[in-house]
Amino acid sequence: MAARSSSAILTLGLGAGQMLAFASSFYLMGVLGDGMAADLGLKPSLVVGLMSLALAASALAAPSAGRWIDARGGKTPLIASNITFALALAAIGLSQNVLVLGGALSLLGVGMALGLYGTPFAILVELFGDEARRPITGVALIGGLGSSVGWPATLLLEQHLGWRGACFAWAGVHLLICLPLAAWLVPAVRGRHAAPDDDAPAEPVVWDRRMIQLAVLFACAWFISTCMSAHLPRLLTALGLSPTRAASTAALVGIAAVSVRLAEFTVLRRFPPLFATRAATLMHPLGALAVLVAGPLAAPALALGQGAGNGMLTVAKGVLPLNLFGRRGYAYRSALLSRPAQIAQIGGPAIYGLALERSPQFALGLSSLLCLVMFAMTFGLDRAARPILEDQTA
Repeated sequence: MAARSSSAILTLGLGAGQMLAFASSFYLMGVLGDGMAADLGLKPSLVVGLMSLALAASALAAPSAGRWIDARGGKTPLIASNITFALALAAIGLSQNVLVLGGALSLLGVGMALGLYGTPFAILVELFGDEARRPITGVALIGGLGSSVGWPATLLLEQHLGWRGACFAWAGVHLLICLPLAAWLVPAVRGRHAAPDDDAPAEPVVWDRRMIQLAVLFACAWFISTCMSAHLPRLLTALGLSPTRAASTAALVGIAAVSVRLAEFTVLRRFPPLFATRAATLMHPLGALAVLVAGPLAAPALALGQGAGNGMLTVAKGVLPLNLFGRRGYAYRSALLSRPAQIAQIGGPAIYGLALERSPQFALGLSSLLCLVMFAMTFGLDRAARPILEDQTA
C-alpha cells in the first residue's frame, strides 16, 4: 500500500511538472507572439515562426539528454531542465531584438529536450521497470492539460503583467514550484529494477527494422499533431463552420486526449499497448471520413478523433519502446526515436498550410494518408525479437 501511495504521489508530481513545463514552453508563443511582435517591431508570423528554433534545438539536444539520463538517472536532468527553462524564459522576457529572442528560444528548446515527457517517462521506467505503463499514462494524462492551463494562464499573466512579465512569472514557476517538486519527489537512486548485468558497459541503439518503424510512426504522428494544433480552427472554417463554432469544436481535441488517457489509465491498460497504438492510428482518418461524407455536421468527429488518437499515441511513445526493447538504454532509445518526430514538427505547419490552401479535402487526405502509413508501421513489431545493441562508446 505504501509503495502504491508513493507511486501515485510521484505520478501526480511529475504530471503537474509536465503540465507547467508544456504550458510555459510549447504553448507559450501562441499567446505571447502578437504582443512580442508589436513591441519589438516584428511581423507576428516571424515571431511565432521562431518557435522552430526551439524545436530544432530540442531535436539536436535530445540524444545527449537521453545518454545523460541512462548514465546518471533522471533526477538531475529534470532539475537542470527547470533551471534551463527559467533562464530561457527570463532571456525571452529581456529580449530587445530578434537575435536575442532567437537565442532565448533555442535555449528554451534545450530545456524541452531535458524536461518534457522523455525524462519523466525514463524516471518511471527506471523506478518501476515493466510496470511503468500505468504511471506513464498518469503523467501523460496530467501533462495533457498543458494547453488547457497554459493558454488561459499565460493570457491572464500578459493582461496583468505584459508579455515580458508573463515570461518572468513562468520563470519563477520553474524555480519556485517545478524545481523543488522534482528535488523532493524524484528518488536519486537509479537501477532499482536493474537487470543482473547492469554493471556491463552501456550500449546504444542500432537502427534495426523495428526502430525505423517506430520512428516513422511517431514522426507522422507528431507531424499531424503539430499541423492540427496550428491549423485545425482554419481547417474547420474552410469546411464550412463559422469561426466561433470552429474554435469551440477544435477545443474538443484536448477533451478527447485527456479522456482517452483516462481510459488508458483505468481500462485500456488491460490490452497490449500495440493494440491501443494500432487503434489510435485510425482515429483521425475515421473522423476525416465522417466529415467528407456528412459535411460540417460531423466536424466534432474529426476533432474528437484527432484528440483521441493523439492522446493514445503520446502514451504509446513512452510505453512501446519499453514493451518492445526492455529497460536497458530506454532514455537514449526514446530520444533517438523522438528526433525524426521533432524534425517533422518544424516544417509541419508550413507544409500543411500549403495543402490547406489547395483545399480542406486535400489537407484531410494528406493527414489521413499519413495515419494509414502509421497503421502499417504497427505490423511486424514483435517483442520476442531480441533487440540489437552495440557498444555505446563506439
